[in-house]
Amino acid sequence: MFPFILENDIPIIYGEDKLIIDRNSKAIVCGIDIFASSFFMLTRWEEYVNKKRDNHNRFPASESLAYKFGFLNRPIVNEYVEMLWNMLKFLGFMGERKEKKFNLVLTHDVDNARKYSKITTGVREIFGDLLKRKNIGLAYKNIKTKLKVHLGLQKDPYDTFEYLMDISEKYNTKSYFFLHSSDSSKYDINNGKHLKKIAEKVTKRGHFLGYHPSYDAYNNPEIFKRDKEKIENAINLELTFGRQHFLRFEVPITWQIWEDNNMEWDSTLSYADKEGFRCGVCYPFSVFNFLTRKKLKLKERPLIVMEGSLVNYQKLNPEKASENIVDLARKVKKYKGEFVFLWHNSSFHGIWEEYAWVYEKVIEDILD
Repeated sequence: MFPFILENDIPIIYGEDKLIIDRNSKAIVCGIDIFASSFFMLTRWEEYVNKKRDNHNRFPASESLAYKFGFLNRPIVNEYVEMLWNMLKFLGFMGERKEKKFNLVLTHDVDNARKYSKITTGVREIFGDLLKRKNIGLAYKNIKTKLKVHLGLQKDPYDTFEYLMDISEKYNTKSYFFLHSSDSSKYDINNGKHLKKIAEKVTKRGHFLGYHPSYDAYNNPEIFKRDKEKIENAINLELTFGRQHFLRFEVPITWQIWEDNNMEWDSTLSYADKEGFRCGVCYPFSVFNFLTRKKLKLKERPLIVMEGSLVNYQKLNPEKASENIVDLARKVKKYKGEFVFLWHNSSFHGIWEEYAWVYEKVIEDILD
């Protein structure tokens, strides 16, 4: 183990496992190339040179160096920063660091604002319950819910906005709702009446609205700009931050599109198939376009955990999912970083009902 570091077996991306300390001359020879290793993680260079993609054209966690060598669950750039700082102090550096404190960022991708926007929606799901899943009880339950919603006797299952804001306020934080812009959305983006009501409800309570670009916008500047204008016109509000739909991302094209549209920050960078530190860091950071060799104004606030990664991709039970979330949050707290957590507004209905308790419980455990 190196002195000066907080963790055992620090990963070495560039350099070698060598550290020479001359206490007489106060000199240090560090074999790890801290700067090249950090550059590799923060710019997502490996995603540019490795062309492997999943069925949504996303770079999968399984192809990443961090996953293959077992450090995806570690913010190694933060580890490098601590190592560098401790070496500088050893050499007599008297500077002071800006004090940081842990920050929990609760985000909600609003892929669909309503499950039953029209009388015809949900019919396909009910037929699936009967014919594909052969579950008469589930079909009956969905029929009953659908009728109650249309008769005004029950809230739409995806209308969890008040609940999510209640939870955030209970724990003295805020929610970020990223509104999806797509012609196939369950709400009518053209007149935007329902969407505007949601926007008014959220902003009135002091929470935040962001942009959730449509499926094909991640590498298409025309679609990104068109959809952004469409949704902003619908709610009469400028959106300056958000996250890509399906976590679709192409380095450095997606970042450059966000920059060119005057976006302030993005929070896309987590893997869909595995939670963890895709960028190796738990702090917001300035984006660098290595093709143009320019630092962008855009900031990246890395997403650490999406609930779908745990449930849809890894099929974890509620207890294990909760454990993984809290474990990562504790690592972020250790470095006084920012824990960005995604739980969709729609993830309390259907198969998600058994996971419903997880959302508030992990927030309580993280802030304990």
